[in-house]
Amino acid sequence: MRILVLLAATTLTLLGIAGVSARGAGKEEPCGTAGEWRVPDGKTTQPSDPQALADRLARQQVVLLGEMHDSAEDHRWQLHMLAQLHSRQPKLALGLEMFPRRLQPILDQWVAGELAEDAFLQRSEWDKVWGYDARDYLPLFHFARMHRLPMLALNVERSLPEAIGKQGWENVPETQKEGVSRPAAPSAAYRKELRQVFNHHPAKERGEGGFPRFVEAQTVWDRAMAEVIARHLKNAPGSLVVGILGAGHVRNGHGVEHQLKDLGIGAVAGLITWPRDSDCRGLGGGFAAAMFLVEPPKSNAPRLGVATTPEAGGLRIGEVKPGSIAEAAGLQRDDLITRIAGQPANDILSLRQAVQRQPAGTWLPLQVKRGETELEVVARFPAPAASAP
Repeated sequence: MRILVLLAATTLTLLGIAGVSARGAGKEEPCGTAGEWRVPDGKTTQPSDPQALADRLARQQVVLLGEMHDSAEDHRWQLHMLAQLHSRQPKLALGLEMFPRRLQPILDQWVAGELAEDAFLQRSEWDKVWGYDARDYLPLFHFARMHRLPMLALNVERSLPEAIGKQGWENVPETQKEGVSRPAAPSAAYRKELRQVFNHHPAKERGEGGFPRFVEAQTVWDRAMAEVIARHLKNAPGSLVVGILGAGHVRNGHGVEHQLKDLGIGAVAGLITWPRDSDCRGLGGGFAAAMFLVEPPKSNAPRLGVATTPEAGGLRIGEVKPGSIAEAAGLQRDDLITRIAGQPANDILSLRQAVQRQPAGTWLPLQVKRGETELEVVARFPAPAASAP
């Protein structure tokens, strides 16, 4: 159930894109030109004037900027949107899925200029609680610090949705719920999406009768983020909160927007990026308030595809992402990486730097301890695809 909860937002995004491709199968058309804003109208999409759109967005209470967490292009877009909205509405706060509530004092210290960058990442437990490349997010954090904009820790501890996924809302102690109230019931359409995610995983991971608990876990996740945003708006009326969170919490208004409306926050707009060469017909009028078209990624920094936690002797693997280089190499959850290319696996940064230095088409040797067994594992980084003639 832990894997189900952690991968839900990513899987929802993939299923959404796959669904669009299926509708356009055999007659797929590019959505438009990179840099263009499009607004879905239920059948197709219409172009939108960027300045007029930004003016409208600045009058909202909440603007949610959905992302693929490992997309550098998404984070560049978020920074540009943040700057445009701030120029129109200086009374702005930045809500961040990346941080659980308990880390709010650390975010406050960062915004106040009391922490250096390295100290901020260390004290906010970045590699433990989030783990994606901090370089993609730091420009957002520096923008907030430069303009003294509040940064809001939107999330809860991972243990909360995990516990709900295993036990159900009613059986989780109030002391573990971090003050989160019971979520609004999800729409039928959201339940259908969540059912697709749930069914996507092996039966042994789903458990008997686990779907209602899975739905509760996802809606609690949405509710927790919505509550922090609503609380800030109550304490700072007339302000705008810009949320930085996974696209699975934004698309179709099913997630955080649905919970915000239940909390009395009605002026909400959800935005996402969309590959300009992908078909965007038939998305539904409520898919997003607007979509920004981007070039499909051509090359990204190498990624191994694991989430790790430092401990004595190396890095403990907490998650292996499906389809990743790590999965292909045979790495497993609970493996302990002890050496990386012959060097001690002292911290997450040492692993990340080794991976990012790895040229395409080469191998990275890893020494791993699995239980009491020492293993040599080789991570093979694919060669670049040949260019079309």
